[in-house]
Amino acid sequence: MQSGGVASRSADSRTGNGSPSAVDAVSLAIIEQLQEDGRRPYAAIGKAVGLSEAAVRQRVQKLLDQGVMQIVAVTDPLTVGFRRQAMVGINVEGDLDPVAEALSAMAECEYVVMTAGSFDLMVEIVCEDDDHLLETINKRIRAIPGVRSTESFVYLKLKKQTYMWGTR
Repeated sequence: MQSGGVASRSADSRTGNGSPSAVDAVSLAIIEQLQEDGRRPYAAIGKAVGLSEAAVRQRVQKLLDQGVMQIVAVTDPLTVGFRRQAMVGINVEGDLDPVAEALSAMAECEYVVMTAGSFDLMVEIVCEDDDHLLETINKRIRAIPGVRSTESFVYLKLKKQTYMWGTR
């Protein structure tokens, strides 16, 4: 796994109709540089994209402030004590927003996505072990008012996890 990376186009950077915020070609090139190495110096990025170090610093800060990207350490959950991951499909009675907000507040929930299809919400959860997974689903997720049913898809092996989709 990478020691640092950039996840671009966060949920907050999308407009109400699902289209991403406008990002120019130079900013996309900066994002690509950071996706390759989240610790790459601004001077090196500047050389690659044709800007000064100061201009890159300003652009990166603007992208961060606008919620277009985040610079984070990407870990392999197994190596840091989280031995169980699962995707949980959730069906909700009534308004999705309060349920999505409650899930978003849970540390175990890495992604919370409103969907069209068999489930109203899809949630990726990361837990320490099977007991933690059971407690999270049974005692916490199913206890949220409005949750009608859940279906769990336990990860057996993670084959691919990248964050490079932000600029293709």
